Amino acid sequence: MAVSQSANVLEKAMGHVEGGVTEQNMTNPDRDREKYGDPSGEKMKALVWNGKNSVEVVETHKPKIIEDRDVILKVTGSTICGSDLHLYHGAVIQLQKGDILGHEFCGRVDSVGPGIKNLKPGDRVVASFQIACGDCMYCQKKLSSQCERTNTNKVENIMYGGRTAGMFGYSHFTGGFAGGQAEYARVPYGDVNLLPLPDDVPDEKGLYLSDVLSTSWNCVVDTGVKEGDVVAIWGAGPIGQMCAEMSFMRGAKRVIVIDGGPAAWRLDLVKSKTPKVETLNYTDLPKGETVTSMLKEMEHGGPDVALECAAGEYAKGIGHKIELALGLETDTSEIINEMITSVKSYGRCGITGVYVGFTNHFNIGGLMERGIRLIGNGQAPVHLYWKDLLKMIQDGSLDSSIMLSHRVNINEMDTLYQKFDARADNLQKVFVQTRFSDPPAPGTPALTSWK
Repeated sequence: MAVSQSANVLEKAMGHVEGGVTEQNMTNPDRDREKYGDPSGEKMKALVWNGKNSVEVVETHKPKIIEDRDVILKVTGSTICGSDLHLYHGAVIQLQKGDILGHEFCGRVDSVGPGIKNLKPGDRVVASFQIACGDCMYCQKKLSSQCERTNTNKVENIMYGGRTAGMFGYSHFTGGFAGGQAEYARVPYGDVNLLPLPDDVPDEKGLYLSDVLSTSWNCVVDTGVKEGDVVAIWGAGPIGQMCAEMSFMRGAKRVIVIDGGPAAWRLDLVKSKTPKVETLNYTDLPKGETVTSMLKEMEHGGPDVALECAAGEYAKGIGHKIELALGLETDTSEIINEMITSVKSYGRCGITGVYVGFTNHFNIGGLMERGIRLIGNGQAPVHLYWKDLLKMIQDGSLDSSIMLSHRVNINEMDTLYQKFDARADNLQKVFVQTRFSDPPAPGTPALTSWK
């Protein structure tokens, strides 16, 4: 937390990078009601961050249009993501108390700015988790997650040698935009960052074009999964589950999913939805065996491809736990090292789980000597994939409902964070409804309540 507070102070002192084209550091309309709150005075429910491991559903003001290409959405569906847990834990820097979280959401258009010509009130849409301008070098290539103009954060620019696009509900480190775990959301450049949803795609499927489907597809495609590959996936959450499904879609011969500890139940879930998957529980290995040794026993030389769908904040060994606690590293290298030692020589390792800073004890020798390709998949460029993925949903070749386990009301989202963090109640992917949501689509989960 001290690091995050220091980063906020540093950013304020240094100022921002030039070239921003949209209002930033507006993470809650109540930070300046006159400037950001709707003149009607209407209130909304929203999930805000209050500090490490503390979130709360509060009443705040509905946002208003402040720029010509803004769209205000009535949110009809949002969700919680493993990436949200990094915010919950305070692992992502530059969060501030009262920030509205949530980067995956869909809804109906409530109102549009005068510059919006392709959308009108009442249209059903899904938002990309990143905010793209549509015009810069990266946006012209549909590499929307790297937009040069929607995030002027200087700390990120110094740390990474460049900046990602602005992102909804993901701290001031990524621009400081209010998120979609709320009843209303402001979408800058709404003509670029909203995709219309057809009538044959319900919210319970269309919502996940916002992030998880695009992120999973990017992980598989960017790491180069191809016909005949053996693929190992670290993490059996929604991203890992969809990467398994998509690896088979790309022609993989075998897919092995690795998880364990309090999340070991997810291996059985993934196996039940995609029976061809093989599983490996790292907390239930035979004596003297490791993940690497087991993978090499299961496949001569190890898998061809390794996909990291977990994240860097979850240390297993005592050394990394101490270093993380003391701030000597921000991310553990344990999973990445396992990937490097597990794959065949000249194998490919893709990193999609979130890593935010620096790591120690990285096996660079194994990487170099065996010719391992280590690929940072980056924040997925949603705009590059979402239209094609929508067509796959429509023609039935992609079934996003296999990961959907629960439906909850936004009123209980603070409880959802606690349970999701604890890997409790077999929560995999959740649909969060608001007062604007339609009734559950046929074949989707009924409402769960913990009250």
